[in-house]
Amino acid sequence: MTDEAEIVERVGPRLRAFRLTAGLTLSQLAERTGLTPSTLSRVERSQIRPSLEQLLPLARVYGVPLDELVAAPAHGDPRVHLRPVRREGLTYVPLGVNRGELQAFKVIYPAVSELPPARFHAHPGREWLYVLSGEIRLVLSGQVTDLTVGEAAEFDTATPHWIGNAHPTVPAEIIAIYGKQGGRIHLTDLEQ
Repeated sequence: MTDEAEIVERVGPRLRAFRLTAGLTLSQLAERTGLTPSTLSRVERSQIRPSLEQLLPLARVYGVPLDELVAAPAHGDPRVHLRPVRREGLTYVPLGVNRGELQAFKVIYPAVSELPPARFHAHPGREWLYVLSGEIRLVLSGQVTDLTVGEAAEFDTATPHWIGNAHPTVPAEIIAIYGKQGGRIHLTDLEQ
């Protein structure tokens, strides 16, 4: 069997694995892609080969490039193509390909003249952050912790939490690693 034939043969099970990792049913995926549940099922069971028109919305929903979606052979360039996204005044720079597991981001908090009101989030999972520059304020159930350059934090995200820039004139940057649930909280709105 040729390399291309092996890749094509593995596409269906790979697409199913992406869907299961994302925690989606066929019906939910159909709503997000515009494809029918029947077509998605047949593609996942390798009964039909997916077309480009079917793969594009799947890649969008899963947040991966087409070559990652179908496990095309590596082209030899390990660089991540950074595409910053802005949301609620913050800039998120992905530091890897979203595979539905842990996802790393550089998050840039602009300087603020006054701290915005805390918008607490709570969801299953864990979150990690490391301060690259500036000063970050982390609030966990009312407990305030200011973190400076070189400090890190890890916490259970079931605890209501808020993160923001703690300094009025200096931007802050962190590396944040979100689990699957945290990624949904931060990224779902980013994709819309």
